[in-house]
Amino acid sequence: MRHPHKIKRYHTSSDKDSISARDAVPESRKWDLSDIYPTETAFLSARDKFSGEIPHLSDFRGKLVSSSKELLHALDIYFDMMKTFSRLSSYASMTADQNMKDPHGEHLRKETRQLGIRFSEIASYIVPEIIAIGEETLHKFMAENPALRPYRMVLDDIMRTARHTLTEKEERILSRTGMLAGVAGNTYGIFTNSDMVFPTVTLSDGTELQLNQANYGKYRGTENRGDRELVFREFWKTFNHYENTFGALLYASIQQDWFYAVTRNYKSSVEAALDSGNIPTSVYTGLIENIHAHLPALHRYLALRKKMMGLDILKYSDLYPSLVKGVDVEYSFETACGHVLDAVTLLGDAYVVPLREAFQSRWTDVFPTDGKRSGAYSNGACYDVHPFVLLNHKDDYESLSTIAHEFGHAMHSWFSNRNQPYSTSDYSIFVAEVASTFNENLLNQHLLASTDNRDMKLFLLGHALERIRTTIFRQTMFAEFELKIHRAVEKQNALTGEAFTEIYLALARKYYGHDDGVCQVDAQYGVEWAFIPHFYYNFYVYQYATGMIAATALSEKVISGEAGAAERYLEFLKSGCSDHPIPILRKAGADLETHDPFELTIRVFHQIMDQIETLLGLGTGE
Repeated sequence: MRHPHKIKRYHTSSDKDSISARDAVPESRKWDLSDIYPTETAFLSARDKFSGEIPHLSDFRGKLVSSSKELLHALDIYFDMMKTFSRLSSYASMTADQNMKDPHGEHLRKETRQLGIRFSEIASYIVPEIIAIGEETLHKFMAENPALRPYRMVLDDIMRTARHTLTEKEERILSRTGMLAGVAGNTYGIFTNSDMVFPTVTLSDGTELQLNQANYGKYRGTENRGDRELVFREFWKTFNHYENTFGALLYASIQQDWFYAVTRNYKSSVEAALDSGNIPTSVYTGLIENIHAHLPALHRYLALRKKMMGLDILKYSDLYPSLVKGVDVEYSFETACGHVLDAVTLLGDAYVVPLREAFQSRWTDVFPTDGKRSGAYSNGACYDVHPFVLLNHKDDYESLSTIAHEFGHAMHSWFSNRNQPYSTSDYSIFVAEVASTFNENLLNQHLLASTDNRDMKLFLLGHALERIRTTIFRQTMFAEFELKIHRAVEKQNALTGEAFTEIYLALARKYYGHDDGVCQVDAQYGVEWAFIPHFYYNFYVYQYATGMIAATALSEKVISGEAGAAERYLEFLKSGCSDHPIPILRKAGADLETHDPFELTIRVFHQIMDQIETLLGLGTGE
C-alpha cells in the first residue's frame, strides 16, 4: 500500500546566481497552483474535509474478509483518500517551496505532513486484514468481482510481502515511528545547510571567497588549478573537522534502516529496501560486479582527461573542469524548450504534442527568486491535474539539460496518470530516472547533430562522458559504499566517522585507479562520504546508475531507428506500476538481469571517447 507522506518528487541540484523578487517574474513563468486548488481558502477547506473523513476509514475494520464487495468498497475509499492527500500535500509543499523564508508555507507543509501520518496510522489495519483473507479467498474475490481488477497488482504485492507484514497492533505502532524516522537525515541537512562554518579563501585573482556548499560546486570546476586545489583543500578540511559528528549521524541512520528491516523479518537492509519494487538483490550486486569489470573504461577516460588538460598527474581535484575551454553557450528558457522539443521528435507526436502544451501552460516555476527552493524537481503526484516542475533556470547548458531531465519525469507522470488507474499510476523510483536520462541522451544527440563547431562538439561529448562518470561509475561507488557500511552494522560493528572515511577512501582509490597511477586520490578526500545526503535515503543512489544504464540501452535503440523501439518506450511510460520495474524495463528492451545493457552503455562510453580522439587528431585508446 502507498505511504501517504511520500510524494513523487525528483531533485537535482543547482546554485542560484541571479535571484529576483518573485513579483518581478512574469505570471507566465510561474507555476499555477490554482490548478490544484483555486485559493488557499479552498485548500484549507479541502484539508479540513479530509481530516474529518479519516476516522471513517475505520468503518471497514474487521469487514474486509466478509465479501469482495466490502473489500472493493474499502479499497475504493482508501485510494480515493490517498489521491486527495497527494493533492493536498503537493499544494502545501509547492507553496512552501516558492519562498522557504516564509514560515507560513512551511507551516502548511508540516501540518499536512502530520495529517498524512495520522491517515497512515488509521489505515494500518488494511494490509493485515487483506493478508488474513488468504490467497485462495482473495483469488475467489477477484474472480467474482471484476471491479477489483484495478487493484490486482496492489493485492498481489500485499500477499507477496505478507511474511514481512506485522499484526495490526504492531503495524499501528510502527506507523507512529514515522514521527521519529529521518531525524538523523534532517539533522544532517540542517547542520550542513545552516550551521557549518566554512573558511574564506583568497583566489589567484585576489577574490575573497567565503566557501559554502553551493559555491564549492562552482569553484571546484574553475580552470585555475591552484584555485581548484585551494578550494578542495579548505572545503574538505572543514568536513574532516566534523568527521565524528557526521559519523554519528550516518551510523544512526543505518541503525534505523536495520531496525525497520529486522522488524519486518528481512535478512538485510538492502533486501528490505529493494523488496517494495520486487527488485532482486542480485540486481544491486550485479551492478557493482558489472561496473568493477568495466573500470578500465573509466581509467581510459581519466587518461584522456589528463591528456586534454595537459597534466602530468591527474588529481582528484582535476575531475570537474570542462574539458574544453572558451565554450560559452547561452539558452533562454524559450530556446531551451525548443531544443528539447526538437530532440524528442524521434518519439513522434504522441510525445511532442503534450510536451509542447506543457511548455506553453503554467506547469513550470522557471526562475530563481528570493527564498525559493534551490535545484529542480518534478512533482507528478496530482493525478487528475497535471505534473508540476520547479526549475532555477540560468540560461546555461546545465539549465537546458535540466529541462530535458525534469520534463522526462513530468511526461512519465503525464503518460502514466492518463493510462493507469490511480492504484497503479505511481511508477517506481527504480524506473523514474530512466525517463529523465533518456531525454538527456536524446538532447545530447540532437545538439551534436546540430553543430559543425569542433569545440562545441568537444564540449557536448565531454559533457556526455562526465554524465557517465558521475552517474554510472560514481553512483555505483556510492552504492558499494552504502552496501559495505550497512553490512558492517548488520554484523554489529559500531562504525565511527574514521571508519566511514577508511572504507570510502579505499573505494575511491579503487575506482579512480590511485594505485595504478591513473588518478591521485589524497587521504583528505576520504571524508567525501559526509558530503552526500543520499546516504540517508536507504539504498537510493544505485537507481541513478541502473536508470542511466537502462536509459542508454533504450535511447540507443530509438536513435538507431530500431523497429518498434519508440513504441515500446512509450508503452513503458504508460505502464506506471502495473507490473514490477524489472519486467517493465525488460519489455521495453532493457533487461537489467543480463549483461547486455551494461555492455551497450560501456560501448557508447568508448565510442564517445573515440569521437573526441578523432576530433583532436589522437589515436583511439580503447
